[in-house]
Amino acid sequence: MNDHSSTKTVDDSAITMGQFMNPEHANSLGNVHGGVILKLCDECGGIVAARHARRPSVTVAIDSMTFHRPVRVGQFVTFEGHITYVGRTSMEVEVNVKAENLLTGEITHTNSAYFIYVALDETFEPTAIPKLLLQDDDERQRFEDGRLRQEERLVRRQRAKARANGETP
Repeated sequence: MNDHSSTKTVDDSAITMGQFMNPEHANSLGNVHGGVILKLCDECGGIVAARHARRPSVTVAIDSMTFHRPVRVGQFVTFEGHITYVGRTSMEVEVNVKAENLLTGEITHTNSAYFIYVALDETFEPTAIPKLLLQDDDERQRFEDGRLRQEERLVRRQRAKARANGETP
């Protein structure tokens, strides 16, 4: 599909990917490093963003990375990503992480995060992306929540820019 201005559903770009956690992913306590989880979340979110935009998409922010429980060596971890909000050139992707104990079958929600991506054109400049067709009340609420988070991110960015320039925000 080459029409970048079309409307897409949340399901059009949603993915689930998995990774078995080995000792090289962990610290001396057997807990998987947060950075490993973060990297895999970003890969999942980046795929979702590229599928939605059908353009190269780069990470511009990570919002609200929350570690609920540790991930342990020997667990199979799934990363479920889906679009929650789209602007003109940017997208918010929610990634939820679940760890499965393969011996007991117990599945635990371990992490959640929101990643923000911008789609790029051929000159590596931000480019317009498809709108999001919201199909139910849950998707509409997630979109509204994402819109509010985006407003908050823009305010924080403006304040940080002002501070960096020696201004009072």
